[in-house]
Amino acid sequence: MLETFANPKPERDYQIDLTCPEFTCLCPKTGQPDFAVFHIVYIPDQLCIELKSLKNYLWSFRNEGAFHEAVTNRVLDELVAVARPRSMTVRAVFHVRGGITTEIRADYHQADR
Repeated sequence: MLETFANPKPERDYQIDLTCPEFTCLCPKTGQPDFAVFHIVYIPDQLCIELKSLKNYLWSFRNEGAFHEAVTNRVLDELVAVARPRSMTVRAVFHVRGGITTEIRADYHQADR
């Protein structure tokens, strides 16, 4: 479901910052919706992430039960598998639930190039 396109400047390190403010999944304990803002920051290598496919990918979690920690790490793993960036950070800031805000950050760094 995730698509990529050729990096127009693969010889240069540059950073792409994506903010996805409409992430929704379901609490695996209660079935209630959890809302989050996902921040994806990466340095592409040969490929860049196509934005419409990213939107559709993130929307695919809407009816899925997932703990915050698990879904954040899954998103990182799946984006890295498709885009193979030089580095990537996925930060998910979940809205208040029961008086607690949760923020999860997962990082990936390509082995020595």
